[in-house]
Amino acid sequence: MSTKPPQAVSRRGFLQGAAGATALGAWSNSADAGTDGHYPASSELPPAFDFTQQSGALQPDRVVDSACQFCNSLCGLKVHLNQGRVIDIQARTDDPVQQGGLCVKAPMMAQLLYNRDRLKTPLKRVAGAKGSPETRFEPISWDEALDLVAKRMISLRDAGEASTIVNRTTGRQPRGVGSLVGRLFALLGSPNATDVGPVCNDAGGNALAMSFGLGNFTNGYGIDQATGKEDLGAAKFLLFLGTNQAETHPVTFAHLLRERAKTGAKLVVVDPRLTPTGDHADRWIAPKPHTDMAIALAMLHRIIATKQYDQQFVDRWVLGFDELAQHLHRQETTPEWAASVCEVPAQAIRDLADEYASSKPAAIFCNAGISHQQGAFDTYRTLTFLAAITGNIGVPGAGCNFMHNTWPGHLALPPIDGEKPETGPALPVGPDRIADAILTGEPYPVKMLLTAGNPLLSSSNTGKVAQAMEQLDFYVYTGLFLEEAANYADVVLPVPSGLEMETVYMRRDDRAIRWQERCAEPVGQSRPEWEIWIDLAHVLARNDSPKRAEQWRANFPAKWKDYKTLWSEFVARTPAMAGMTVDRLRSRAEPLRWPCPSTDHPGVSTLYLDDPSWYDAAKQLSPDGSEKRFLTPSGKVEIFTPELEAKLTQVGHHALPRFYTHPEVTGMHPRSLHSRELVRNPINPRSLTPKSRVETKPRSVSTRDFPLMGMIGRPSVIHFASVTQWTPTGKQMNGVRLVQIHPKAAEAAGIGNGETVRVESPRGAIEGTAQLWDGIREDTIYVPNTFGPAQRLAEEMGVPQYAAANNLVDDGIFDNLSGQQAYKCFACRVRPAGRKG
Repeated sequence: MSTKPPQAVSRRGFLQGAAGATALGAWSNSADAGTDGHYPASSELPPAFDFTQQSGALQPDRVVDSACQFCNSLCGLKVHLNQGRVIDIQARTDDPVQQGGLCVKAPMMAQLLYNRDRLKTPLKRVAGAKGSPETRFEPISWDEALDLVAKRMISLRDAGEASTIVNRTTGRQPRGVGSLVGRLFALLGSPNATDVGPVCNDAGGNALAMSFGLGNFTNGYGIDQATGKEDLGAAKFLLFLGTNQAETHPVTFAHLLRERAKTGAKLVVVDPRLTPTGDHADRWIAPKPHTDMAIALAMLHRIIATKQYDQQFVDRWVLGFDELAQHLHRQETTPEWAASVCEVPAQAIRDLADEYASSKPAAIFCNAGISHQQGAFDTYRTLTFLAAITGNIGVPGAGCNFMHNTWPGHLALPPIDGEKPETGPALPVGPDRIADAILTGEPYPVKMLLTAGNPLLSSSNTGKVAQAMEQLDFYVYTGLFLEEAANYADVVLPVPSGLEMETVYMRRDDRAIRWQERCAEPVGQSRPEWEIWIDLAHVLARNDSPKRAEQWRANFPAKWKDYKTLWSEFVARTPAMAGMTVDRLRSRAEPLRWPCPSTDHPGVSTLYLDDPSWYDAAKQLSPDGSEKRFLTPSGKVEIFTPELEAKLTQVGHHALPRFYTHPEVTGMHPRSLHSRELVRNPINPRSLTPKSRVETKPRSVSTRDFPLMGMIGRPSVIHFASVTQWTPTGKQMNGVRLVQIHPKAAEAAGIGNGETVRVESPRGAIEGTAQLWDGIREDTIYVPNTFGPAQRLAEEMGVPQYAAANNLVDDGIFDNLSGQQAYKCFACRVRPAGRKG
């Protein structure tokens, strides 16, 4: 176990370290020399000197408060400017959670701002087939670009085909853009204003909402101002499943490690591969991919069988405990059973259950490693049961802290002025259902698509998505760069990066947000996305009938283009948000957590805490205004109720999950099969979804042609989504796709470390560089994503331009409740790239 805090180094910090070393060498010669020119390493850092003061070039003339646009640590930034140019990005030192920490990505924001590949003007397609190398665009004005978009929308609506217009947002947009999109689509008559949740982390929020009432991270980082006590840092046991926080949330993870050094908390990491997070753990458990549900079910069985549950909490606050106990007994989900599924020792599972149940408070953390499974929703629900029966919900230092995309949910705007067209059901959840609808016309066609983000990298079965994009009638792409998806666009719209906007951009996982000031003017003619959607509404008015024109203008007032005004509208109309005013956010060093029902409320850290600070917020969040602890229909944790069972059986699920796993997981396992029948989705009621059923008899998977299981995920702490692949630092530090493979699997395939390899699945193939890695299961490989063939900087940096990793993944295997794609397992084989298969 390592508890030593990492050193945070900014550009200025690097200068301080270098200066100190030089100065120390000038006056100190206390170390005895070893071999020529070599001295023993010093255990102390040299004194630091700041050589930027009184430097005309490096001393800022203005410092602006901003926030990092990348991960959900939401680091506060001090952006240094000189003559209007960003010269340095430093960490806030007055945030008690951040404590002056930054990872490598924050300074890369300036490389997004000053980047020769940035889109600077709207573009329209003038030549070349979609996706072809002959594609050519020409610059156009914003008026012309939005006219093209608006006229196509009106044409489809007037033809009775509004539902064929689809939008897909991303989680990396200013807060509230989704509300504007939803408003515009409601007036247009399309039900398909979708988000990126099925690519990221919707399932965790869906499960939390069903069990507890809200679909949000349950606990907070740092001091809870309502109680004066540390929240998550007070945990005595930290259980991480499918989350590599050292690389995905490094600054908030560092906070947990600092507090752990004080409390002596135990950290257990469950992950098929050893990561930097696992390196800090007391224990690393490596199950087969897609089998976390079995571990959770076995832990429940063990805790109930040995009577380690919290009887008092269960009696008062939990519905369905007896049904759960009977279900686990009937299903025989013992540690021995789980050991046979996961290939983890039964004793390790027993120990994990005992330690979790006895170490109060105990906190569970999950991320994409759980979300990107076919059984994501059911796995998350099972994990909420663990917290509930042990009394680890609604208390500091505990909870179910599942990374989720949405904060705080829907940001409310005034009711729509005028009549709204009636809409039919939305497309089935999941981004790859869009490709199906384009190619097959089922359940109805998609003729126009607008996206933020890059579906050519993020969607499963990339080849199929590319084929769909080639056939799509009209596509509008918004982004910073001409990424892979832009090559299929009819219209391209440029947007600013984080430093170019005054807004609320990201949010910390624990529902906390910051206000960020604009540090630089938007590059070229780029426009923030909230402005684009408001402008589009006014262009629709210009092209529509007089009656509808007035409705467009009335529902999208031009004053909302000032983000402060728009934010004030959200604050006034969104439940439990009245305390999150612009002035209050601007005045704070640390972010402010939602719910926050008034300006004198500190913001809720621990959801469901038996404390007036929670009940004040809960009254505003409860549909009937009642004072409930849990915001479920019963006011209690709902593990099983007849109503839940009826709701979930409509789609082939149950309130009490039964184990199944991905059909390409090796061994004999039950699997879930999707039928062609589409039914209403009980989690996303506007959408359709295929009904599923779990095979009761386990089936064996043939491993003859594809003997390994592959997982796809983030390359390292260097990258976030694909935009960092367009920065010099990103490509220089992590421009090679390193395919992690166990040395024994590599030996069997005749692969050497550093060799170019070809990874093949039944869907497609990609290349990368073999990295022989002891810290991964012998039957599993890890393939980093976010690399793509359009990333032009790769050639300049002398690294390959790779095909998208998601070429390997089966888009037909997904969670039919949340729409989550199963990126964490695919059958594959690996061979040297030069060898023919």
